Amino acid sequence: MYQAIIVDDEAKIRSGLLNLFPWNQLGFQIAGSFSNGKEAYDFTLANHVDLVLSDIRMPIMDGLELSEKLISQKHIKIIFFSGYQDFEYVRQAMRNGVVDYLLKPVKYEDLVDCLSKVRDILNLENNQHQAEEENLSYYEKIINLVKNYLDTEYQNATLEQAAMLVNLSPNYLSKIMKEHSDMSFSDYLFKTRMKNAARMLKDIGYKQYEIAYRVGYDNPKNFSRAFHQYFHMTPSQYRKNTTGRFIP
Repeated sequence: MYQAIIVDDEAKIRSGLLNLFPWNQLGFQIAGSFSNGKEAYDFTLANHVDLVLSDIRMPIMDGLELSEKLISQKHIKIIFFSGYQDFEYVRQAMRNGVVDYLLKPVKYEDLVDCLSKVRDILNLENNQHQAEEENLSYYEKIINLVKNYLDTEYQNATLEQAAMLVNLSPNYLSKIMKEHSDMSFSDYLFKTRMKNAARMLKDIGYKQYEIAYRVGYDNPKNFSRAFHQYFHMTPSQYRKNTTGRFIP
């Protein structure tokens, strides 16, 4: 059974989806339901989740921000449902890797078709992943786990936390990354932060100080210096080149 969660600030909608739909027949089990994206995101960090069905407009953390936080967890599929038929929502959702966008009230047959598609995608990816895992060495498995951690937790990631994840000392993990990976732990973290910063700079809805915080920099000046080191241009220059607009 694939694990799914439902995210909507309306209790009646959560209850309806949870109790009126035959999830098990399509290979899914509801692992939890939440009233905002923050609760859902925290759950995904502590539990395995394959599918997130989420409303867009919610308090504390909306669906778009949730999908942006989950974008690096590539195994998690996202379906949006919303009462707003707004192309801008659809565009942002698809850019964040959302599988589908359903309008409320969600039609039974539309959800069945959508879930069938997601199940088929998950089946294919799991078969490919199992084949790849069988061919990985001990060091490759460790490096993959660490890189997946950094891809997801780049804002607050540390070598110590990564070492705990793979049950190694920080020094030994650092040595493995240097000797058996294409880059060191710190280099991969730096690259991941900069690539995510560049992705967010293309969205004019983000202020630069907000992007700095989201990728792990408390000081915007330090972020700007690091970004220039990686891309050989300032964040403002990068944003202007990619969006045609200067926004601080």
